[in-house]
Amino acid sequence: MNGETTHPFTPATLKVSAKSNPNAVAGAIAAALRQRDGVEVQAVGAAAVNQAVKALAIARAYLKNESLDLVGTPSFISVPIGDEERTGISIAVERRTIVGGAAIE
Repeated sequence: MNGETTHPFTPATLKVSAKSNPNAVAGAIAAALRQRDGVEVQAVGAAAVNQAVKALAIARAYLKNESLDLVGTPSFISVPIGDEERTGISIAVERRTIVGGAAIE
């Protein structure tokens, strides 16, 4: 990672497009949550948001065997694209540990 040190509480940002493969995005989400407490997923447009949500569902399955789960909090963001601002969705994804069948903070 270019010699950079990442802090476990600093979220990474993943940008999802309409053409993103949900399985690949899910793998990136799961990998990020294994290393840190959170990751931000950004998407602009209905198709991109759809791919992002599918990726979150798949990532939950990837993390289940490691007693990890995730929780996502959506919010609106303004994203500069070319010369204009577009409204997008940012999902703040946080890692949860599963203890006794229940996810805890």
